[in-house]
Amino acid sequence: MAALMVQEEEFQHILRILNTNVEGGKPAPIALTKIKGIGKRFAILICRKAEIDIRKRAGELSTEEIEKVKAIIQNPRQYNIPDWFLNRRKDMQTGKPLHIHAHQLAAKFREDLQKWKKTRRHRGLRHHWGLKVRGQHTKTNGHGNKTVGFAGKK
Repeated sequence: MAALMVQEEEFQHILRILNTNVEGGKPAPIALTKIKGIGKRFAILICRKAEIDIRKRAGELSTEEIEKVKAIIQNPRQYNIPDWFLNRRKDMQTGKPLHIHAHQLAAKFREDLQKWKKTRRHRGLRHHWGLKVRGQHTKTNGHGNKTVGFAGKK
């Protein structure tokens, strides 16, 4: 009975990993997917590289395991995670494969948009004008987002 009490005290209901609140009641890989830029497959790979049981709850992780998970997320190439698994295969500035997560994701996207607008790239111009970017038709659909394709008679 005393062993159960000790385990309950060690359990954390909410973890703070890379400026993101992670639910402690969910399995570790599923809980890691709350961090932007980390999907199910990458979360499972992180747990395997950190030697964490996939069925283990996130709240049961020790501080050492959490630190190891953080280290793997921040430097995945040092832990032999292949380049094709990363979410930014070739960075525009460095030319190296990176894995971007959390607040870095939004910042990098903002930088990319600014660069595309500056170089007058088609995709950047469409973003600037508030039009559909990925080749969708604009004549009839998508009017809720200030996009108007065909005005008609006035």
